[in-house]
Amino acid sequence: MTYVVTENCIRCKFMDCVSVCPVDCFYEGENMLVINPDECIDCGVCEPECPAAAIVADTDPAAATWLELNATYARVWPNIPEKKQPPADAEAWMGIEGKFDTAFSPSPARE
Repeated sequence: MTYVVTENCIRCKFMDCVSVCPVDCFYEGENMLVINPDECIDCGVCEPECPAAAIVADTDPAAATWLELNATYARVWPNIPEKKQPPADAEAWMGIEGKFDTAFSPSPARE
């Protein structure tokens, strides 16, 4: 079992999860994070830390479409071992549905 980041992270990207992950399995895109399922040790400490409720276990029905996306982008986006500042408008994006179709970007994070 592993955990996956879902649509709720898009444009929120709070990164509280990154600060508690013992194996640094988060990868950063321009406007969301993903978890590398091959690195996740299923400890579950990240799930309750996410203010946007964007992290779920892969056994959750909501994870089905996100597991492949997490695996795919974890191979191309840079690893994020430390928490950074979330976007200034992160709270405004919380709870908005359909963000994948309107706001997802496959680009890696910009430094």
